[in-house]
Amino acid sequence: MKNQEGVIKYSLEHVQQPINEPCSLSEINAWRTVIFRLGLIGQDPDRYDNLGFGNISQRLNPQSSRFIISGSQTGLIEHLNPEHYCLIVEADPRKNRIESQGLIKPSSESLTHASIYALDSHIQAVIHGHSPEIWKHTVALNLPHIAADIPYGTVDMAIAVEQLFQAGNLGQTKLFTMLGHEDGVVAFGGNMQEAAGVLIKYLSLAIGIEQSL
Repeated sequence: MKNQEGVIKYSLEHVQQPINEPCSLSEINAWRTVIFRLGLIGQDPDRYDNLGFGNISQRLNPQSSRFIISGSQTGLIEHLNPEHYCLIVEADPRKNRIESQGLIKPSSESLTHASIYALDSHIQAVIHGHSPEIWKHTVALNLPHIAADIPYGTVDMAIAVEQLFQAGNLGQTKLFTMLGHEDGVVAFGGNMQEAAGVLIKYLSLAIGIEQSL
């Protein structure tokens, strides 16, 4: 099953104004540029009807449920500016609802990010990339995954992510694929470097599989 990329499916209450929370974007922006250069975030006329893909988020601080996420359809931009980020003020994955603030609306995958942060207070960073290599080698890499009949950015996806955590499938791997979301891969960690490192590790392993075939 393929889903149209970039479509917001949750109920959104967005305040169109600059983010009023103090936060540093230097780390998240640097790692986003790295992920962009690897082709895991971006925009390609030959993929997904030329819509931007992938997004990145970071919790405001270890005690907060709020997080910063790259805005909707910013995939084409290599280096984002502050106006390209959005603050998720409140999220309720079970009610399919998000409140946000910023000069741009949040990514269509914000609900999945919110679900992950809600499940473990130690998680401080989430990256949703698009990797055909990792995605198609899900089985060979023995990766946790969301079933193909679960659409992205929905309550069903939030519940499926929760079930992966409850089953203990994400205790070590810290990465899963979304088989119903073409090329969709999500990595997370206690900081941005850990989340990015997991994603790059499995990209390397997937490329290794392809080279050995």
